[in-house]
Amino acid sequence: MNNTSTSLILQVIARFLLPMLLLFSVFLLLRGHDEPGGGFIAGLVASSAFALHLFAFDAQQTRRLIGLDSSYLMGGGLLISTLSGFIGVLKSGSPFLSAVWWYVQVPGLGELKISTPLIFDIGVYLVVLGMVTTLLFSLAQLEE
Repeated sequence: MNNTSTSLILQVIARFLLPMLLLFSVFLLLRGHDEPGGGFIAGLVASSAFALHLFAFDAQQTRRLIGLDSSYLMGGGLLISTLSGFIGVLKSGSPFLSAVWWYVQVPGLGELKISTPLIFDIGVYLVVLGMVTTLLFSLAQLEE
């Protein structure tokens, strides 16, 4: 996409909505292991933020904004998700993908709950984000 065909209004909206959509995706990610949400839907929301940026600007600017190649996001997410499954095996001899919970006291926030389902969801988040952005960049390259 070239910048001459995009709307100034779309560019302003994209700059405004991108951080809000990314923040909402983190919210969905963090609440997903207890309530509806999780890594998949959070990854889709984050991908939609970058899709909006891609439509408003161009693929090169969006790639710079992400900062990593999409394949690294997919590979890293897959590695994180797989490793989260081994924590229960290593810690207590439980089956693969057994949930393990840690409770950490954070001054000012209280007790923070960290778990292997959350780590798994972070991996899924990165895989979905990497897959969708790879698809979007491939489609944008076809247009050029």
